[in-house]
Amino acid sequence: MKYVSRYIEPLLLATLKKGKSILLLGPRQTGKTTVINRLPFDLFISLIQPPVRQRYEKNIGLLIGEIEALAEQEGRPVIVAIDEVQKLPVVMDVAQDLVDRKIAIFVLTGSSARKLKRHEHINLLPGRVIPYVMDPLSYPEIDIKKYALEDLLLYGALPEVALTKKPEDKDELLRAYVSIYLEEVRAEALIRDLPSFAKFLTLAASESGNPVNYLKLSQEIGVAHSTIKSYYQILDDCLVVERIEPYTKSSVRKKLQRSQKYIFFDLGVRKVAAEEGNLPKKETLGKLFEQFVALELLKTVRVNKANMQLYYWRDTDGPEVDWVLSKEGELIPIEVKWTDSPSLKDAKHLATFIHEYDEATHGYVVCRTPRKVKLSDQVDALPWAELYNLIG
Repeated sequence: MKYVSRYIEPLLLATLKKGKSILLLGPRQTGKTTVINRLPFDLFISLIQPPVRQRYEKNIGLLIGEIEALAEQEGRPVIVAIDEVQKLPVVMDVAQDLVDRKIAIFVLTGSSARKLKRHEHINLLPGRVIPYVMDPLSYPEIDIKKYALEDLLLYGALPEVALTKKPEDKDELLRAYVSIYLEEVRAEALIRDLPSFAKFLTLAASESGNPVNYLKLSQEIGVAHSTIKSYYQILDDCLVVERIEPYTKSSVRKKLQRSQKYIFFDLGVRKVAAEEGNLPKKETLGKLFEQFVALELLKTVRVNKANMQLYYWRDTDGPEVDWVLSKEGELIPIEVKWTDSPSLKDAKHLATFIHEYDEATHGYVVCRTPRKVKLSDQVDALPWAELYNLIG
C-alpha cells in the first residue's frame, strides 16, 4: 500500500533528536507501526506477537538485559521501539528505569490507554516521555482532489480504508475493523454482559456528536445509569471516542447544557458500529459534517501541540453553537452548515455568542462554500478545506 506522508513524522524525529522518549497512542490501524518503522531505531519489539510478549511476561529481566547489552555494544544510549505496549504495561517501568540511567531512548506505541492508566506503578515523569496521539488521516494528508467530502463522511479516514478505491471494499474493511477492534475493547474491559455492551455500542455510535443522555440510554439498554457512564469511559480509554465538554461559563444564562458529547474517532467506524447504510439523508449528512469538522480541529490541535481546547455551547431553551475553540484566552465560535450558499441567517447564534462573551470577537460558519464569504463585520463563512486557518 502506498505510503502517505504524515504530519506527525517530522515531530517524532525532532523529539528523538532532542534525546526525548515518545509515547505514541492511537487506535489500531491509524498508522503508528508504519510511522515508527520510518524512525531510526536500534531495536524493534512488537508485543502484538504472542511468543514475543509471553517471553517477556515470564521474565521482564530479559528485556532489560537485552537493551543494556545493546547499549554497551553501541557505546551510546540506544533507540528502542516497542509496539502495543499496553499488552505488557510493566514495560513502562522498564522504560523509566533505562531512561533514567541514560541507557535507552524509547518509542512506545499503544492502541489503548486503559491498562496504562490503571497500572499502579507507572510513573513516567513529564519531560522524559513526550506524549503524541496518532489519528486517522487528516484531509491535508491525502490528495483532496481524489476524495469527495461525502466519502470522508461515510467511510472515514483510516489509511487503508481511505486508500481503497471501491466502496464495497471500504465497507468490508470497516466491518472487519469494527468486529476485531471492538471485540478487543470488550475483552480488555472484561465486560461480562456482552449483549448489553453490544447494544450500547450501536446506540453510542448512533448518538455520536449529541450531548449524552445517560438516563435515556440506560432505559433503552436496561442497565444502570452508572453502567452507561462506565461503558463510555471504556470507549474513551480505548481511544474509540473523543470526549468534548460543554462550555458552561456565563453571566447571563442559567440553563446551559452540561452533558459531554462523545464523537467516534472515525466516521467510517461510526457508520458500521451504528449499523447504518451508505445513503444518508441530508440532515444526517449535516450531522456527520459537524462531527467531521470537530475531528479535523482536534487532529490539528494535537499535531501542532497547540494550547487549545474544543467545546460546544448550548442553551437548553435557546441558542447553540456547534463548536467553540478556546485559543490563548480567545473564544472562536464555529457553526457548521451543510450548505454552499451561506447567509447571515446561518450566523444568528454566532452573533448571540459574540455579544455575550468579551473573549469572542469573530465567528465562523464552516460550510461548503468554494471561497471565504464576509457575512458581517464579526462573522465569515469559511470553506471547510480552509478549516486549519483557525488554528494558525
